[in-house]
Amino acid sequence: MTASPDRLDALQLINEAVTAGARQHLACELLGLSERTVQRWRHTPKDRRPDVIHPEPANKLSEPERAALLMTTNLPEYASLTPHQIVPKLADQGIYLASESSFYRVMKAAGQGQRRGRSKAPQKRPLTTHQASSPNQVWCWDITWLPTTVKGQFFYWYMMKDIYSRKLVVNEVHERESSEHASHLLWRGCLREQIAGKPLILHSDNGTAMRGANMLSAMYDLGVVPSFSRPRVSNDNAYAEALFKTAKYCPQWPERPFDTLDEARLWVTQFVEWYNEEHCHSALKYLTPGQRHRGESSTLLIQRASVYQLARQKNPLRWSGETRNWSLGDSVYLNPEKVRVEEKAYMKAA
Repeated sequence: MTASPDRLDALQLINEAVTAGARQHLACELLGLSERTVQRWRHTPKDRRPDVIHPEPANKLSEPERAALLMTTNLPEYASLTPHQIVPKLADQGIYLASESSFYRVMKAAGQGQRRGRSKAPQKRPLTTHQASSPNQVWCWDITWLPTTVKGQFFYWYMMKDIYSRKLVVNEVHERESSEHASHLLWRGCLREQIAGKPLILHSDNGTAMRGANMLSAMYDLGVVPSFSRPRVSNDNAYAEALFKTAKYCPQWPERPFDTLDEARLWVTQFVEWYNEEHCHSALKYLTPGQRHRGESSTLLIQRASVYQLARQKNPLRWSGETRNWSLGDSVYLNPEKVRVEEKAYMKAA
């Protein structure tokens, strides 16, 4: 909608251009207008649309009718029913107040649009965020299926991963999914890393094996703090999901399903060795998870930086800017979106 002063200014500019010898359609194109629009503006320079009085719809419910509708929906016998149930019950009594859609519309306008009945009120679950500044502070774990040659049958790969170093700390493959296997895996991992009784956060999704009594008991005995993803939010456990994608898309992934449990266990063992000691991880500046976990990353990255500096000194014309950044962050966050939001809010407040 173009205001009247702007219309008059545009018409004046077009008239001046035409008087000076320009074509009207070219002057209109320059202002982003069509000749038909300019013709209409000359006939009615003022936009009359804001002055139009729109009559109230004839079928709109009056305020007394809306009040009666709300009062009816909140009666004890109707308080747990939906409009699709209320309207027929009223019809059985010879009463018609409004259609189901009108019931929903009026209830929503009155702040009563939530699900009726004994359902709990919607809960906003906070994003789970943890920080790790060294190995064995925050682990994540998950279970994935490994295909077998029997249709409908799978083996289950249990995996625990350190989010700071990305190292696969401990792995097992079983024929079924259970909290007993998960608790045994956690005990193995803590004993292998010699952190039993030390502070550790273990993050997972909300599967039955993750929340089973045996697993929770093992975490309590080992002093491990449980952390869970939000329900139906798969990317809250992104490190575990990324690991399984790497496994199933890497060249080592077998072309055919596994015949036996031993075959699946052998493949997982070989993959873990490759992933921890040979796989150059992009998030680790292409170090291996094993190097990061053992604390070798600083020395290796300093060595890389010195190699690049020497190469630049030998051939400075080949470098248009700084050398490659080989620095690696000191902290890793689980679900860092929340941290970024908090940092932005703090910067605005400052």
